[in-house]
Amino acid sequence: MAQDLNYLKETPSQTAGPFVHIGLAPGAAGFEIYDQELGQDIAGPNASGERIRVEGLVMDGIGSPVKDVLLEAWQANAQGIYAHPEHPGEVEDGFRGWGRVITDFDTGEWAFDTVKPGPVMGRNGQMMAPHINLWIVARGINVGLNTRLYFEDEAEANAGDPVINLIEWEKRRATLIAKRSIRDGAVVYRFDICLQGNDETVFFDV
Repeated sequence: MAQDLNYLKETPSQTAGPFVHIGLAPGAAGFEIYDQELGQDIAGPNASGERIRVEGLVMDGIGSPVKDVLLEAWQANAQGIYAHPEHPGEVEDGFRGWGRVITDFDTGEWAFDTVKPGPVMGRNGQMMAPHINLWIVARGINVGLNTRLYFEDEAEANAGDPVINLIEWEKRRATLIAKRSIRDGAVVYRFDICLQGNDETVFFDV
């Protein structure tokens, strides 16, 4: 069987079509299909830790907003634990650690509310800095793009993160850092994603 696979041709790829929002985020696209939109509630009402808002733009190679993007986010809770069957009862009731948003069709802005994650123990036993994993799809992208959002105010943890340290150039590392601000008493992290160009965000082959 293994030898037969060598003669199979690669399956053709196809970009995400214009109906991706209807299928994956129908409520945001104006279609009331589900009683509860899948994936919008990342942390839930019982999660401990600092409540934050994360927002940004996805931009093309000339800096123009891409307005038909879907983003998925995965994260640990404030104690650095993911919601997973291997950790029953270790996350707060209602904490999913996963969410899905689309960009605004007029402005290209995207945003979600959650709690700031804690440091996470990696598979190799090294502690990883607090971060949020992001997956990005849009028309014109053949394969979904994976990146990470790290936090500006976690400089010490970031300096020791094994993933960031795989990136040789400081300018490239900076594309993974979200900027912190306070707006109307709430904590906001800004994370703009560049798909191409000199300021292209670091994407990971996972």
